[in-house]
Amino acid sequence: MAVATSTERMIAGVAAASVSLGVAQLVGIPFGARADARTAIASVAVDLTPGPIKEWAIQTLGSLDKLFVSVVVLVVIATIAAIAGTFETRRRPFGSAAIAAAGVLGCMAVLSRPGATALDTIPTVAGAACGVGALRLFTRRFRDGPGEPKDRADHDEPDAGRRRLMVFGLLGFGLVSGVAGAVITRLVHSVAPERDSVTLPRPRTPAPPIPDDVQPKDVALPSFVTPSADFYRVDTAFIVPQLSRGDWRLRIHGMVDREATYSFDDLAHFDVVETVTTLTCVSNPVGGKLISTGIWTGYRLADLLAAAGVHGDADMMLSTSIDGFTAGTPVQALTDGRAALLAVGLNGQPLPIEHGYPARLVVPGLYGYVSATKWVVEMELTRFDRAEAYWTRQGWAPRAPIKTESRIDVPKSGQRVPMGPVVFGGVAWAQNRGVRAVEVLIDDGVWQPAQQGASYSNETWRLWSFPWQAKSPGNHTITVRATDNTGAVQTADQVGAVPDGATGWHTVTFTVTEP
Repeated sequence: MAVATSTERMIAGVAAASVSLGVAQLVGIPFGARADARTAIASVAVDLTPGPIKEWAIQTLGSLDKLFVSVVVLVVIATIAAIAGTFETRRRPFGSAAIAAAGVLGCMAVLSRPGATALDTIPTVAGAACGVGALRLFTRRFRDGPGEPKDRADHDEPDAGRRRLMVFGLLGFGLVSGVAGAVITRLVHSVAPERDSVTLPRPRTPAPPIPDDVQPKDVALPSFVTPSADFYRVDTAFIVPQLSRGDWRLRIHGMVDREATYSFDDLAHFDVVETVTTLTCVSNPVGGKLISTGIWTGYRLADLLAAAGVHGDADMMLSTSIDGFTAGTPVQALTDGRAALLAVGLNGQPLPIEHGYPARLVVPGLYGYVSATKWVVEMELTRFDRAEAYWTRQGWAPRAPIKTESRIDVPKSGQRVPMGPVVFGGVAWAQNRGVRAVEVLIDDGVWQPAQQGASYSNETWRLWSFPWQAKSPGNHTITVRATDNTGAVQTADQVGAVPDGATGWHTVTFTVTEP
């Protein structure tokens, strides 16, 4: 029996961790995503990450931020497992102890997630036990130290070959079982078939028709209504919650006269309305793409709150998602006549699962982190001086009205533009106030009015275009600014997203080329 090399021990540690994770995924199939220790650990890590780092990740990685964190977690687990493997021997099972300790931490992470129970730790315990067993099995194939007699050296190579075969076999088992467990879990617990069979309630108050002239001609701008597949997504969910309509309940409590819990059947007592609203993420940088417009179907939050009887001194509604995310919304924004909804549909279809199916909040005029809770299951009426929401605890402003901003979509940065007539364009927004005017500045010239598509409502963005005669070859810049319906002009001050939204004029550099 030969002595394993450090590399072999490291690979053995990784293989044991792979077995642990794979078995946990397989055993976790009946439990669903709530028992996934890997996701729970990633969620805890994100919760403990300082706000500025989270903001950097959102702006730098966009929709890939969750994938990035998941990969980092796996790399860290593999690294720790490799180090643990180097310390594992038959007499000193330090690596096995490390895997067991990791299992304990995984159980603690699972239990920290909303709605988790002790039963949800079963997959993690089973995985950790199998990981320890796999590492101990490997250590039986080698001695604790050097000194094997030379006359038995001819047996080293066959023994080493068997160890490698066993290690890579365990590694492969872990990877295959992990992928299979994740895929089967998603299939078993997916609410996609249910969503596909749902028929939206017919709105008693449909949205006004969208006129054709909201969309400027002769320039390739985003569609006034964003297709559901293209709608921006920013949230804290590593695994998209799979919440069925039958299981969904909305609890309204706190500073109210009458606490209530609603099912979808109970919502039938309220009017169904349809609105067109533009949502904006507070992480949207100047010129950014974290903004979309949708046709929303749902129930007026003002009606739900009126039925509950909100106390006069309540100034915040703390909404909670099924995954534990919270948002603090000013009560005034829910009761002042704007189209604040408990939304159940987007663009004529049930909400996409990743956008909050079966129900979410949509509140015009406020950045999403205080107004757009997805998979919402609870609304507590309280006060800003008594409660803090998820992002407020990270240093963001408790109240977050959307600022007047504008963006250039054509030309793109660095685009080559031929000499002659061209049409530039973009979008502008000032939700709950509306856009009155858009102006464009070419190079160091004077501000010139842009042409605007029709204004649909104060709660939606406004598309604009600017015909221009490209005469001078070379590099040029275009800058845009908007004026809202209160007469306030978009500020030129360049401010980052933290704590309540970015400001500044969007400028794009392009090149005019000769024919």
